[in-house]
Amino acid sequence: MDRVTHAYDGPLTVFLIGLRVHKPWRWRIVQQAATAMPRMITELERNKAAAARGEEESLGYLGSRSTVHVMATTMIQYWRSTEDLYAYANAADHLHRPAWTEFYAVAKADPSAVTIWHETYSLADHGAESIYSGPKPFGLGSVAGVLPVGRRGESARQRMGSGLGAPPA
Repeated sequence: MDRVTHAYDGPLTVFLIGLRVHKPWRWRIVQQAATAMPRMITELERNKAAAARGEEESLGYLGSRSTVHVMATTMIQYWRSTEDLYAYANAADHLHRPAWTEFYAVAKADPSAVTIWHETYSLADHGAESIYSGPKPFGLGSVAGVLPVGRRGESARQRMGSGLGAPPA
């Protein structure tokens, strides 16, 4: 079985964001919270594709994956930098800011209906390590592409400190 690792090289921000539903009968609040993220991801994916074609400046979004739990979701997003993430989150001309304002307006009716949470992790250059064995990578490998493990090193410790240049000694 081939072993591969992610092909991304450079600083990386990993953004986890989630929704937990506590009162599903508060449909308006749940619906507003649950439908905002797919629209934002569509906007970010469109920008990513347009930036790859040279038609727009990249917002720094690299890609994302979602998981679904009973009455909850978690999304893992990969960004080029924390600054790019914050710029998107605060830009009035993108979907996040208006969605956040609308959520707070709707959630006032019952603040205990849902929990929205996020965590941000900023990784320095070459601060991410991965390995995938099997037909399809997940996470960063599925977002950034993959390359043979030997390009970064055979051990996790070697891969953590290496770039895409020569294999570590």
